[in-house]
Amino acid sequence: MVDVLGVAVVGFGWMGRVHTQAYARVPHHFPQLTLRPELVAVAEEVPGRAEEAAGHYGFASATRDWREVAADPRVRAVSITAPNFLHREIGVAMAEAGKHIWIEKPVGLGVGDACAVADAVAAAGVQGAVGFNYRNAPAVEVARELIASGEIGTVTHARVRLFSDYAAHPDGALTWRYERERGGSGVLGDLASHGADLARFLLGDITSLIADTAIFVPERARPTGATAGHTLATGGDLGPVENEDYVNCLLRFASGARGVLEACRVSVGEQNNYGFEVHGTRGAVFWDFRRMNELGVSRGTTYQDQPVSTVYVGPGAGEYGAFQPGAANSMGYDDLKVVEAYRFLRSIAEDTPHGATLADAVHSATVLEAMSRSAEDGSWVEVHP
Repeated sequence: MVDVLGVAVVGFGWMGRVHTQAYARVPHHFPQLTLRPELVAVAEEVPGRAEEAAGHYGFASATRDWREVAADPRVRAVSITAPNFLHREIGVAMAEAGKHIWIEKPVGLGVGDACAVADAVAAAGVQGAVGFNYRNAPAVEVARELIASGEIGTVTHARVRLFSDYAAHPDGALTWRYERERGGSGVLGDLASHGADLARFLLGDITSLIADTAIFVPERARPTGATAGHTLATGGDLGPVENEDYVNCLLRFASGARGVLEACRVSVGEQNNYGFEVHGTRGAVFWDFRRMNELGVSRGTTYQDQPVSTVYVGPGAGEYGAFQPGAANSMGYDDLKVVEAYRFLRSIAEDTPHGATLADAVHSATVLEAMSRSAEDGSWVEVHP
């Protein structure tokens, strides 16, 4: 018996489209799922954008006011892909209205916002999923299993990197992303939030850290109209960039392992250079998002000059088998969001969490807040989840 689940998307920039496409693809990749999403409503405040989305993707209704979605009895689950400063208000309202929520990270502007949404979800008894998509890569899940099983020995140290050039152009528009009030903590919330989640997903809780941050492009031109994504703007009034372009952080884990987390949004020559290296007493494991379906693995008993093998993940690794029939066939970024959608819908169907939750968002936000405090005073800061 298949139950039709009315879903809505609030905020229809690029990520709103990604969520919408994921809902459409879920039944094809996961036919065993007992819930089938139906696109009921889309909300976007930019004039005409919601109507355009409805026309392209088949939403039954379109509105500029997300509050209409909260009041719509047809809607049982909501994707929240609006700007960061709206996450708390929308997330709490949707949960209080009895809607399950799939919300993009970093879930607001800080720990307070993430906790407020998490508390609302818990109080309402609904499911809450968070967009930490990189943990959904089958190779990452295999890496986690290798680490947990002791295949590389006891973890000694690790590095997590997230380098991108999306904000490198000096003519990039001064959108909400660069403002403290609406964007929050810059590259910390945007990229380092993924890094904090990956580090914890692979290695366990972070107990303390010391961080340094920098702004390398201090001014940008204000856009003269509606923006989507990372728009260029010239000729507008210049305004200050208020949040971080770069962060570098030393980590200490509860296990005793040490780590480095580094993220930058203005790295010229770097396009989505995301990944990690984890070293243990008997081996190591390496992952690069740009070669998402591969792992570099070193294991054995030779220690010195021990080789690294390339492992191609295949069916049996995470949700890989839902997309490809054999190893070394590629999966892509959008597939990770289909996995995320599946786990969100499965959580609703089984009334138990699958995948990243609001608790994970709170943990990540706690680490980011500690980074900010450390960067301000230059000292080690303890992390209290």
